[in-house]
Amino acid sequence: MTVRKVLLLLFILSACTQIKRGDKLSKADLERLQKLNLLDEDEIILKFYSEFKNNVAGNFITNKRIAKYWIDEKDNSRNQISYAYYRDIDSIDTVYYAGATYCAYMLITKIDKSNFKVCVDGKREEIKSFFEQAIDKWTQAKNVR
Repeated sequence: MTVRKVLLLLFILSACTQIKRGDKLSKADLERLQKLNLLDEDEIILKFYSEFKNNVAGNFITNKRIAKYWIDEKDNSRNQISYAYYRDIDSIDTVYYAGATYCAYMLITKIDKSNFKVCVDGKREEIKSFFEQAIDKWTQAKNVR
């Protein structure tokens, strides 16, 4: 592969992998999330990040929960779908630098001690905003308990 093709591929991939506001997702994206039981009718996506294509992978926060999914297009048994409603979260740990080849992430630990990672990448201030909004929603939900 030529240097030009590699640079073009990197540009295309980086253009697709940014944190988006929920209102920038397509109707098809929202319908897919509802079919995956990751979005209720009255739920609003606040921020969304996909490290690949939206129909395959996504990490997001809503007004009710934090979620992530990975859909294996060839083998459904390998699908990974995880979420936690804010009221069910025990802790949120943030990792801004996970090594040169990994995205920043939040480790979500639920009250039942199960956990999952929500990955995001982009400019540091965008990542910080994503993390802070998630933590703010969780803190609000804890104060209601």
